[in-house]
Amino acid sequence: MRKTIVLILSAVVLQAVPVLARTPSPENAQVYFIWPSDGMVVGHAFWVRMGLRNMGIAPKGTDIAKTGHHHLLIDTDLPENMDQAVPNDRNHLHFGAGETEARIELPPGSHTLQLLLADKDHIPHDPPVYSKKITVTVK
Repeated sequence: MRKTIVLILSAVVLQAVPVLARTPSPENAQVYFIWPSDGMVVGHAFWVRMGLRNMGIAPKGTDIAKTGHHHLLIDTDLPENMDQAVPNDRNHLHFGAGETEARIELPPGSHTLQLLLADKDHIPHDPPVYSKKITVTVK
């Protein structure tokens, strides 16, 4: 009898958890690098300037349609699951205050950079808005 009650309560709790829908993005939205460009040689500390077309920038937590904030992916691929928040680690830099440029430091060598726009909760839009992956060489 006790197992039956636990199973029934579990089913009720699971049904009460809302499923969050991904934030829609316009089909013509584009995120891109203003600087650096693909193949560029840069110093160990350099500026990254991020551009966005047909959407707006808003800080994390701001719920305004057709807006988001930048995430810089360094030496990694796009997240496999676009239904979850972008990780927050040394390979995934968050610009949740709405920044469109940042000074970053990388060790010498070849590095890949890619931009991914995400919504107020750091979840990529639907469809996702991401840049072409570029490569820079740090001297």
